[in-house]
Amino acid sequence: MDIFVAKSSGFCNGVKNAVETALNIKEKNVHVLGELIHNPSVLKEIRDKGVITVENLDDVPNNSTVIFRSHGVPESFYDVCKERNVKVIDCTCPFVKKSQQIVKEQYLIGKKIVIVGEKTHPEILGLLGWCNNNAKIINDIDCDITDLLHENVAIVCQTTFSAEKFEKIIKNIKILCEKTVDVFKTICYTTIGRQREAAELAKKCDAMLVIGGLQSSNTNKLYEVCKKYCKNSFRMADADDLNYTKLKNFKSVGIVSGASTPNAQTQEVLLKMEEVSKEIQAANFMEEAVAKIDSESKFKKGQTVTATISDANEEGLLILLPYSKKEILLSKDELDCEAYDAVEYAKKIGETIELLVVELKPSLKLSQKMIKLLAEEEALGAEIASGKEFSIVCTGFNKGGLVGNLGTYSVFVPAGQIRPGFVKDLSKYEGKTLRLRALEVKKERNKVIIASQRVILQEEKDAREAAKAEKENAFFASINVGDVVEGKVERTTAFGAFVSVNGFDCLAHVSDLSWTGVNKPEDVLEIGKVYNFKVLKVDVEKKKVSIGYKQLQPQPWELAAEKYAVGDVIHGKVVRIVPFGAFVEVEKGIDGLVHVSQICYERIETPSTVLSVGEEVDAKIVALDVEAKKMNLSIKAILPEPERKPRAPKAEVAEGEEKPVKKFKAVKKDEDEIGNWNEGSISVGTSLADLIANAKNNK
Repeated sequence: MDIFVAKSSGFCNGVKNAVETALNIKEKNVHVLGELIHNPSVLKEIRDKGVITVENLDDVPNNSTVIFRSHGVPESFYDVCKERNVKVIDCTCPFVKKSQQIVKEQYLIGKKIVIVGEKTHPEILGLLGWCNNNAKIINDIDCDITDLLHENVAIVCQTTFSAEKFEKIIKNIKILCEKTVDVFKTICYTTIGRQREAAELAKKCDAMLVIGGLQSSNTNKLYEVCKKYCKNSFRMADADDLNYTKLKNFKSVGIVSGASTPNAQTQEVLLKMEEVSKEIQAANFMEEAVAKIDSESKFKKGQTVTATISDANEEGLLILLPYSKKEILLSKDELDCEAYDAVEYAKKIGETIELLVVELKPSLKLSQKMIKLLAEEEALGAEIASGKEFSIVCTGFNKGGLVGNLGTYSVFVPAGQIRPGFVKDLSKYEGKTLRLRALEVKKERNKVIIASQRVILQEEKDAREAAKAEKENAFFASINVGDVVEGKVERTTAFGAFVSVNGFDCLAHVSDLSWTGVNKPEDVLEIGKVYNFKVLKVDVEKKKVSIGYKQLQPQPWELAAEKYAVGDVIHGKVVRIVPFGAFVEVEKGIDGLVHVSQICYERIETPSTVLSVGEEVDAKIVALDVEAKKMNLSIKAILPEPERKPRAPKAEVAEGEEKPVKKFKAVKKDEDEIGNWNEGSISVGTSLADLIANAKNNK
């Protein structure tokens, strides 16, 4: 038996520091808050040194000393110890301290804290104390995270959690959450290294031993990893749990131990395995040697022999082989029957049974059902050789391709025959079902089928493309510009909606959805619903069809005559202002003009002195031309007319009296300037020529 021990087995640095601190402390009246590590033998050693383990901080007396273990504690515990004059020896793992600081900082800036791990684990309980116990604990990909969908999230992880499981959980959260998701990968790098090494060891060994305290979280994670890749994985606390009889038939055994498992415990397991192995080997040496000689001399692998049934029990049949006086157990699993019934088979004692020699080493193995299976496989082999499709589960890979089994046939799929195109990572096919067609069947020595999945996938791809091309040709032959078609909205983008028309994707651009314009397609169309569209453009060469929805809808001005009339008072919003007036949006697609003279009764220089864009106003329709798409509005028309002050009567000037002359501003005319006229007196009846002459003299 070959034994392989993981290089990174034993205490991690954090646990090693905590244990050495507890064992070497010189002070008296020392307490440890919680179990220092999940290992009974180490805990006993610590107790023997006089260090007391307590579960609650209240149990630590004032003026004493307390050790905080590597799992860490809530932030408030430090303040409590200071108030009670309790000396703190902080053995918190550096990786845990980093997680604590991240939780505190992210919580203070308003992030929703998510901790991935086991909710009852001491490390998780400690982390909760760094965010006021306001965090969501997740330990599985199926956990409900609907309360996180609209939150800004910060994620940390228990330092001993499964790295593979953590990646799956954060991937799920990132997909579902709408806001920012900050991920802090706080798993201890030594934990990741141990899990990776355990996985590699489990892949190449026939059996795995995982050593460590049964309550140890990180050791249990190692066991999960080993079990995934090696079904013969065994969990044990120490050498006392070793059952060598379960291991003796395995050719290779791997050993890993948790971060809280001393190297001494691993060594004890190795020593016990060696001792028991020697005892069993000595006891069975002669029997195995005789069985080996007998089996090799009398039988050959693949040979069919006739045996006699001598007895039947719950495990199977006891049979006698030719030239043998010793009964051999034929397991019930090797019988060709739907359900084994010992009572019925007991009635057949003395009858003969045809069996196939399946194995000679390490002991003789016989089977009845393999005879039937081989006959079926022979027929199947002929069908496969003729090109029939078959399926296998990929059990592994090598540099050349994928491997698996079909009954007694070994199946090999070259890397170039997995699928169309280059396959970089062969490992992702391990455990997957392959659909295959045989390229070659070899039956001479080792029964091997060289097969291809690529030929099947390529044929199906070619068939799909041919069907698609045929469908497209039929579609473009039947559609023309101007046609009205029925289509189902499949998906939307910022620039439009993709609509399925007879199974072909057509684009309804956002500009062709509404006469009044829209921000996004969802404002007009609902995904999954069916609407009528008008074909606007058909490009057979590029396989594109443009369709419109608004072209089948009435324009706003087409309905204006039915909805509005001169004299109606409308309520609208000012959308733009120009020097000669303001445009008011009566409804989407219809604007009316309020001329500057129709805004108010007072004389104004510009409309902006009275109105502003976005302001809502009431106005009367004073003119409407639907064909010209024009509407004139008046705000003044619905305002009360201001009272006018009566003018004072003009004073009469008697004949011969002088009339005051107003001062005029000079204007240019025919290059002659007339200056400002001085105030003076003009007699009634003064002619225009005299006035002009007088102005020139006063210039």
